[in-house]
Amino acid sequence: MRARRRTTWANRRSRSWRLSLVAAAVVLLGGVAAVPGAAADAPQKAEECEFSVQKDVPATMRDGTVLRSNVFTPKGTGEFPVILMRLPYNKEGALSFVYGPPDRYAKACYLVVVQDVRGEYKSDGTFYPYRSEAEDGYDAIEWSAALPHSNGKVGMYGFSYPGLTQWLPATLTPPHLVTIAPAFTSSDIYDGWTYEGGALYQSFIQDWLLSFLTGGVTSKLPDGAKLRAEMNQASKDLHAKWYRHQPLNNFPPLYPGDNRIAPYYFDWIDHPSDDDYWKRWSIRTKYPQVKVPSLNFGGWSDIFLNGTVENFAGMRAQGGSEVARQGTQLIVGPWTHGGSDRKVGDVDFGPEAVVAVGDLHLRWFDHWLKGIDNGVDKDPPVKVFVMGANKWRTADSWPIPGTANTTYYLHSKGDANTANGGGTLDTTAPATDEKADQYQYDPANPVPSVGGRFQSSVPGGPRDQRSVEQRPDVLVYSTPRLTKDTEVTGPISVTLYARSSAKDTDWTAKLTDVQPDGTSMLVRDGIQRARYRVSLEKPELITPGEVYKYTIKLWPTSNMFKAGHRIRLEISSSNFPMYDRNPNTGGKFGTDTTTQPASQTVLHDPEHPSSITLPIMPAPVR
Repeated sequence: MRARRRTTWANRRSRSWRLSLVAAAVVLLGGVAAVPGAAADAPQKAEECEFSVQKDVPATMRDGTVLRSNVFTPKGTGEFPVILMRLPYNKEGALSFVYGPPDRYAKACYLVVVQDVRGEYKSDGTFYPYRSEAEDGYDAIEWSAALPHSNGKVGMYGFSYPGLTQWLPATLTPPHLVTIAPAFTSSDIYDGWTYEGGALYQSFIQDWLLSFLTGGVTSKLPDGAKLRAEMNQASKDLHAKWYRHQPLNNFPPLYPGDNRIAPYYFDWIDHPSDDDYWKRWSIRTKYPQVKVPSLNFGGWSDIFLNGTVENFAGMRAQGGSEVARQGTQLIVGPWTHGGSDRKVGDVDFGPEAVVAVGDLHLRWFDHWLKGIDNGVDKDPPVKVFVMGANKWRTADSWPIPGTANTTYYLHSKGDANTANGGGTLDTTAPATDEKADQYQYDPANPVPSVGGRFQSSVPGGPRDQRSVEQRPDVLVYSTPRLTKDTEVTGPISVTLYARSSAKDTDWTAKLTDVQPDGTSMLVRDGIQRARYRVSLEKPELITPGEVYKYTIKLWPTSNMFKAGHRIRLEISSSNFPMYDRNPNTGGKFGTDTTTQPASQTVLHDPEHPSSITLPIMPAPVR
């Protein structure tokens, strides 16, 4: 088994989620399991190359800024395709804990380039997330294509931010870019990366900046060691202290007023709506400009899941060339961010959940960059892991054709508070007036985040929600025990009719799988901020006491609710620190220094049929 290369990015934290990722990497590098539907489980046996390594090779961008790369060049007189990664997490690591070291690709006779993005580690310039990645990426692609021994064909790989460093230059159509393999990344920097439903991804954003994104910047500063020590301590104190700090626009651990560190964080808080600041970096509006096929790899418990799926569907429908439309593929497993292992959260999904990412990549690049006829072009475009059944499902498109979108309605006698209440869920619309459910949302005592989408400092994945369901500010609606296996695969949404005593507030929803022993395992969650109920671009406060219709997008999933289990929906107004607490004041976002409670009412009667829509497969996977 290949020894893991220790990386700066991978070793700054020792939390449980990182240990699970490392365990996944160890398994995946051993070559265990491949995604079904592939014509070959591993790349065909091919020639092996010796290679040389050049460190800190300079490349000059169009504005004169010099970026530096490590270049792995196969020896000999031949020409080779290029695989490029651009990242802010130190090129010396190259995300090896997920993909294996660049050596692996160089040994497979690829010219490998790993580049520090602008302003990070060995590259010159000023780092500001996203701002330069399209143009710098374009220039890096064309520079790589012209390197000695390059044959002019360039592919790219990487996950999370290095997924964006593929999509953004791809929208500029670099002539030598042939394919990309973005993993665990988004389709929009505002919606689904920084905010969701108008609420800030607080735990992700603040911890990401403290622990990972600013490392290369602070390493260059004369007081960098002091700053790094302070930021490391703040990262440890997030739950005990800093997540509750107000106001958000004056967050001490990121040094407000010191433009050397992370001025962009304060810009993000100053732009809580989807305005022109964000739109320049959106991928979802630029699919026709992308002319290369993409391998989209994601996880059901990843923070960027919706963007991963949207990028696939958008490219299949709107890609800028026939090869981009027909060649784009999607693989989604049960994983959190960067994972590919069988254990996620509190659940072991079995050996079929393990995917050998390195083998998958080599097979993809062998086809698109070397022209090897290995069956990649014959693979099903969609491969998704059905949790609960613990099997893969394949399809030609997404959402999967034939899906039966089924509405389940909320019912109660006004007593849905806690799992011990009388809230029920079924497919019968309310025929008579039902007493509304009520609770008090106090931002000073928010519902804690337990599992869900990867948030770095919040352990992700499916986790038991029973502790949360004992809170009186959580409404719980459950179906009777299912009489047959029910597979839910596709996007989910909640329609909520509700009123609040506040001018602005939040509405949260969770879908759980309740097992016979009472375990309530989280499947999906989401949020909607009231002022963004109509538009993410133009916020509108609500009138206290007035009923409004809200749509809470829970994003896609694929889960088998087995016979004897129950489907459960939770409704509340906070999921903290995953999302920032709505202070209920209606004030300018990020400026509040105090909070106030709000009285919340959820209606479910003939005029206000609150519900959840589930995409049910007529024939569950077997």
